[in-house]
Amino acid sequence: MLLPAGLSLTDEEQWVRRMLDRLAAKEQRRKPSDDDLLDRATDLATRYLDGKAFPTSVRWVENQRHRWGSCTPDHGTIRLSTRLRGMPAWVVDYVIMHELVHLLVPSHGPRFWELVERYPRAERARGFLEGFSMGVNGSVEEC
Repeated sequence: MLLPAGLSLTDEEQWVRRMLDRLAAKEQRRKPSDDDLLDRATDLATRYLDGKAFPTSVRWVENQRHRWGSCTPDHGTIRLSTRLRGMPAWVVDYVIMHELVHLLVPSHGPRFWELVERYPRAERARGFLEGFSMGVNGSVEEC
């Protein structure tokens, strides 16, 4: 970290502490905990699904190599691939939204997509994930 010349030791310490706090906050947004994911899911359900789809848990899992996310409607659980960590928050939110809708509609029929499209960045996020998958795997992955 570069600091302006002439700062007092106290000012240097305050500046370094402030920058480290900012970096930690940014990292937390990029790599949310399971509790953070559940909070995000609750917020998305409230904003876009009229509060009708609340999961019992949302957590990161390492064993999803061909899907971005999955859910078990009977238990209300959502799992997200750790490959999403570090992706933009709006992309992670799209995958959460996709799985939230599966708590209401199990198939990928017209009603399912109608609900998913309530998320304002749905189309953009799908494009992001498709581009990412093509660049890494040469094929498109699914939620």
